[in-house]
Amino acid sequence: MKKLLFAVPFVIALIALSFIHTPKAVEEGGIKWMTIKEAQEAQKKQPRKIVVDVYTGWCGWCKRMDATTFANPEVVKYVNENFYAIKFDAEIQETVNFNGKDYKYVTQGSRGYNEWAAEILSGQLSYPTTVYFDEQLNEIFPVPGYQDPKTFESVLNFVASNSYKTIKWEDYEAKFKGKVQQ
Repeated sequence: MKKLLFAVPFVIALIALSFIHTPKAVEEGGIKWMTIKEAQEAQKKQPRKIVVDVYTGWCGWCKRMDATTFANPEVVKYVNENFYAIKFDAEIQETVNFNGKDYKYVTQGSRGYNEWAAEILSGQLSYPTTVYFDEQLNEIFPVPGYQDPKTFESVLNFVASNSYKTIKWEDYEAKFKGKVQQ
């Protein structure tokens, strides 16, 4: 009985921890996630495109993307070599600054959202959404929804190669041969 009393809280704690959205868990040996401030500082020294994972703590598909797509070795390698990666909680209550502008938390019902999330998602607060920025911090486009590793790899390449400037996505996707295996 004593073993059971000890085991139950332990099991409950493990289950609870598995549902917590922890970017650091993904970061170790994975994508080098940065804060908005860190990415902007790095941008000044060595310009790169930026990829932003807009998520919430309660989003199941966000957690799945962390566990699959953002943990895929080919995706990790490509992101770390070609982008600055920001993991942004759309419901963060602190004021954030991006490109010289402050964005605050807006209360909406029992929850709320950060104004930056609303701006870069064009008011469509859908999670997860991946948003891409060029080297001058201009938004390229958002991609709403869960993306498996293979799809995410193709979008990353589309952006990093600047193909989005010259070719339609459908044409690029049809020809793309990536390293990620399904």
